[in-house]
Amino acid sequence: MNIQIFGTKKCNDTKKAERFFKERGIKFQFVDLREKGMSKGELTSVASANGGIMNMINQDAKDKDAIALVQYIADEDKLEKLLENQQIIKTPIVRNGKQSTIGYQPDVWKKWE
Repeated sequence: MNIQIFGTKKCNDTKKAERFFKERGIKFQFVDLREKGMSKGELTSVASANGGIMNMINQDAKDKDAIALVQYIADEDKLEKLLENQQIIKTPIVRNGKQSTIGYQPDVWKKWE
């Protein structure tokens, strides 16, 4: 398995995801979205595996303006806007090759093992 966890150090669900993989002895790479965001390719891959860009948006994020902007602009511009405003992405995003999940989903991760 080639696990990547995208999230922030303060996010409780991200911490729980890290603990899930540590407890099972599975190595993972943590990517802090505040320091180094997702690339366009990574974002596109995760969006397509999880039902589109709108499923990646955390409706409870603090930046309500960025959420509204991404929701109401043309579909072809949403990816670029989300790349610029990664603070509104739901975390953690856990990737295993082409597979990925958004949020804390240990039931799905168990099937990856």
